[in-house]
Amino acid sequence: MSLRSGVATAVGKSSYWFLHTFMHGGSSLPGKLATRIDPELLKTLGKNYDVIVITGTNGKTLTTALTVRVLREKYADVLTNPTGSNMEQGIVGTFLHAKRSKTGRPLAVLEVDEANVIKVTQYIKPIAFVFTNIFRDQMDRYGEIYTTYKKIIDGVKLAPEATIIANGDAQLFNSVDLPNPKIFYGFNHQEQGDMMAPTNTDGILCPRCEHVLHYHFMTYGNLGDYFCPNCGFSRPALNYAVTKLGKMTPTASQFELDGAPYQIGIGGLYNIYNALAAYAVGRFLDVTPEQIRAAFTSDERVFGRQEVIHVGDKDVTLILIKNPVGVNQVIDMILTEPEPFSFVGLLNANYADGIDTSWIWDGEFEKLGAAGTGDNPQIKAFLTGGERYKDITFRLNVAGVADPSVEPDLTKIIAKIKQLPTQKVYVLATYTAVLQLRKQLANDGLIKEGMDA
Repeated sequence: MSLRSGVATAVGKSSYWFLHTFMHGGSSLPGKLATRIDPELLKTLGKNYDVIVITGTNGKTLTTALTVRVLREKYADVLTNPTGSNMEQGIVGTFLHAKRSKTGRPLAVLEVDEANVIKVTQYIKPIAFVFTNIFRDQMDRYGEIYTTYKKIIDGVKLAPEATIIANGDAQLFNSVDLPNPKIFYGFNHQEQGDMMAPTNTDGILCPRCEHVLHYHFMTYGNLGDYFCPNCGFSRPALNYAVTKLGKMTPTASQFELDGAPYQIGIGGLYNIYNALAAYAVGRFLDVTPEQIRAAFTSDERVFGRQEVIHVGDKDVTLILIKNPVGVNQVIDMILTEPEPFSFVGLLNANYADGIDTSWIWDGEFEKLGAAGTGDNPQIKAFLTGGERYKDITFRLNVAGVADPSVEPDLTKIIAKIKQLPTQKVYVLATYTAVLQLRKQLANDGLIKEGMDA
């Protein structure tokens, strides 16, 4: 370790200790301070780890959490960044507060922002990349989906020996010829047919001839068993697959992987993809199917991903939303709730959320409007808030929700939630709104303070 990296490490560790001792959190500032002193510190910190990079638009945090659970069934020492601090400074911070390994060469499973993959691979050569999906998201940062994928590929090209473990149902991940070894996962749960994607679906042009892709079946968004009737481009053979879907509720999903039964304690078809990705990583590193099944049964919740928080007599489920495909999957998931519930929508537009809120108009909020009408509506009450409360309120109005309650001040949202008429409450919130709400919940003693909780 050079003098510069030694000083940078000392400053980073000291700031981490101070923040977590006296300020109850802080996951990115130590890394920011350390990299100002030594911009190449990540090379020093990560050189003794076998690193797995998990990236993509949706599902990074849960895929990372499930992958860590799976790997800890076999490996004693697995480092990760559990709070979703997935840019360079957050990743440096993760290494800074890692405990010294006692088992030789440990694993590091890192959630990495798409644009930051290259900031990792210029210093660290991972043993594997995991690609979840690519959807339109935060266009002020990323642009179109092809631009987003290029940012990822630019980083991957610096590590040509790393294995790519990719969602085979996403055609972009099969569109660039790379020298890396490849493992594909996806769904094989339906009989083959011939269908086209719904109107307004992104990413359905053949990367070879630009003809509109057809599908033998679709799961959601642009994902499925695709093929081009013009040039023959098609989905690659899958190494690991969902072969059957079972019972689906907001709190559990049953399914089969390669013909064997599994269950995770979280709802949504999209989360089965996350579990499948974790399964693929586990098999890549020789974790047995029995060990993976045991890992999936953990009821540990993940920050902002269907956390259930008890607020008075309410069971409040907190769910992060950030783009049309994601919010549509969340809407479909909460509508599997068998009991009446209340809906809370919190919309911010800071840099971490994406400053352009026009994406809400591509979300299928009309399903919520339909579920909140009639003689016996499933949704008994609607509440909106956040810095862009006017936008989300108007969007619900257009979707058929005539008069939602409105609370612009997020510090008062908890009091409003306590007044809702149902025991079950689903809160859909953008990233900084999740942070602000969790801070208020911590202040009220309803959860542990700080993001690391």
